[in-house]
Amino acid sequence: MQRRQQQRQLQRQLQQQQRRQQRRQLQQQRQQQRQQQRQLQRQQLQQQQLQRQLQQQRQLQRQLQRQLQRRRQQRRLQQQRQLQQQLQRRP
Repeated sequence: MQRRQQQRQLQRQLQQQQRRQQRRQLQQQRQQQRQQQRQLQRQQLQQQQLQRQLQQQRQLQRQLQRQLQRRRQQRRLQQQRQLQQQLQRRP
């Protein structure tokens, strides 16, 4: 009789322990999920920033390209003018 009682008690204790452990595990899992979520958000933000930077760089590159073309054109024009002037100066 007493043995059975002891067994029951032991079983109960075991069950309680298991429940506690499960609860703890659940909490930990939730915490991990939250952390992962935060990390994901951070990464997404970083990616957006990088995307923006890339766009800006492309824009800058285009501008620089245009400037370069303009300069080349101007130089060519100037050279042509000079040539014409030289030609006109000749007797």
